[in-house]
Amino acid sequence: MQRKPVIGVTGPTQGGTAAWVFTKLALWRAGAKAQRIHTQKPVTTDRLDGLIIGGGADVAPDKTDPLPIEDMPQPGELKKERGLRWRDFILAPLIFLFRWFTAAAVASPDPDRDRMEKDLIHAALDRDLPLLGICRGTQILNTTLGGTLHSDIRNFYVDKPHVWTLLPKKEIDIVEDSHLAAVLQTTTAKVNSLHHQAIDRLGRGIRIVARESHNGIVQAIEVEDQPFCIGVQWHPEYLPQLHRQQKLFSALVKEASRIRERTHASRNPTGKAP
Repeated sequence: MQRKPVIGVTGPTQGGTAAWVFTKLALWRAGAKAQRIHTQKPVTTDRLDGLIIGGGADVAPDKTDPLPIEDMPQPGELKKERGLRWRDFILAPLIFLFRWFTAAAVASPDPDRDRMEKDLIHAALDRDLPLLGICRGTQILNTTLGGTLHSDIRNFYVDKPHVWTLLPKKEIDIVEDSHLAAVLQTTTAKVNSLHHQAIDRLGRGIRIVARESHNGIVQAIEVEDQPFCIGVQWHPEYLPQLHRQQKLFSALVKEASRIRERTHASRNPTGKAP
């Protein structure tokens, strides 16, 4: 019997229970086993078939730059929003309450977590392990490869207020020839929004593959020379009701299974049981 691929999921040492539970659920639905990772429970990538760099507190501020007013992008044409469904309004408050009850007392930058995740990212990229960055995870993927962040995105919102919500209310445009578009099978999507930092200058080998429709804020990136390395600014784990968002986890697990089978074949070329 083939074992399920093991996907490492990073998070804070204290708190982060809701994100862990919903990410574990998404990976279970995709046919994988989740391995929780934090600074008090480190795991090396040789025990993993894939990696998720999860959300949480801000990346430590040494790699962030404030957004100069003169550099603000001009707001784009507003698009008509598609209506939300009843299940969105049922799930969102439940997830909000779960996050509130399981949150850490203080969500401050954690340099130890930053260092741990940067080491994991480098190791995963060296091994071509499939990697998914979620919100903060996308930001630290960018800074690990030499990029910078906007420390506060409020100045992007001039004629429309910033939306902070678990509901899929923010519209994004996805680059047509991107891996993300192929996974989600769309070039537009509605996502949630729980961030106030965003990518500024890109790290080495990183490509922007999605932006917010209204003002151009970066919403997703990919590392170009990797078979599967996607970072999304939203939280797909908190959108279990949307089949399209589950595709992110399914694609990650599919690639992790392929990598594991290839590694197993190289170690056992005869195909016989060890």
